Amino acid sequence: MGIARKWVFPILRLVVFAAIAVALVKLAFIDGLTGGSSDTAQPTGQVVDPVIAVEKGTITNEVKLDATVSADPAVPVKATLAGEVTKVSAGVGAQVNADTPIATVRSETVSPDGQPVRKTVVVKAGAAGTLSALPVIVGQQVVVGDAIAQVAPPTFSVSGGLAAADQYRLLNRPDAATVTIVGGPAPFTCGGLTITTPLNGAGASASGDASGDAGASTPTTTVRCAVPAEVTVFTGLAAKMSIAGGVAKDVLTVPATAVQGSAGSGIVYVPDAQGGKPVKKDVKLGLSDGDKVEITGGLAEGDQILEFVPGAPAKSPDGSAQG
Repeated sequence: MGIARKWVFPILRLVVFAAIAVALVKLAFIDGLTGGSSDTAQPTGQVVDPVIAVEKGTITNEVKLDATVSADPAVPVKATLAGEVTKVSAGVGAQVNADTPIATVRSETVSPDGQPVRKTVVVKAGAAGTLSALPVIVGQQVVVGDAIAQVAPPTFSVSGGLAAADQYRLLNRPDAATVTIVGGPAPFTCGGLTITTPLNGAGASASGDASGDAGASTPTTTVRCAVPAEVTVFTGLAAKMSIAGGVAKDVLTVPATAVQGSAGSGIVYVPDAQGGKPVKKDVKLGLSDGDKVEITGGLAEGDQILEFVPGAPAKSPDGSAQG
């Protein structure tokens, strides 16, 4: 037993280690050299642009924007005669109609033959509402056009800013919108819709600096509509405005990501049959809902085009461009 421990077991361990060493040398040098003559793995994958087919569908063009409820601006009551205020017929806070007398103005002039000429005019409210301001007193001199009072109408409007790109979706100028008041009554139709963009320089004084920063005075497009009299609202309430820009049924559609351009005309890319670069193709565009675009010319149902415009920046889930 002592001989086995002293000689046999150590010799067996040496034999095992030697066998392992020989195997490693064979794998590292011999098999590695002979393996070079066999076929090596080659990459076979390739990038393929996704392709979609033009198909028929329905597009509902609906522009949604955040809005705010506000009281309609006060209507100024202007003097129509230059002279002296001889009578004030109403007070601040009074409810007035369009024909309610507000003040009396009298003028005295001299005719060419030296005779005195006296004129008296009763200035009326001109609009229904609440008399919110009356800055004149008896004996005060006024000239034509002076605002002698302000009438606040009992009406409200809903207004919100319209992004420049969304104006393309409202070229037909709808006359109403659907408004939802946050925490308020059920959605209602808001009529008298107007879309206005102030002209550059509008409201600027004649002595204003004409060389000011043009970017600071860039006009903002505003959408405004009138709240029906039967709907109860308050100034400052938040609202959501939805404007229907039209519906196109059973028309040719493609994803908006496949088109360069969004209104009137655009460009799509047709895959090359020989595997070369995609070919540009001009198309005519109709309605868009932001996700799909109506094709009114240039393509037929079933035509294959690239799903994404080559080189276009990717869009994040919120719709904004990346990269």
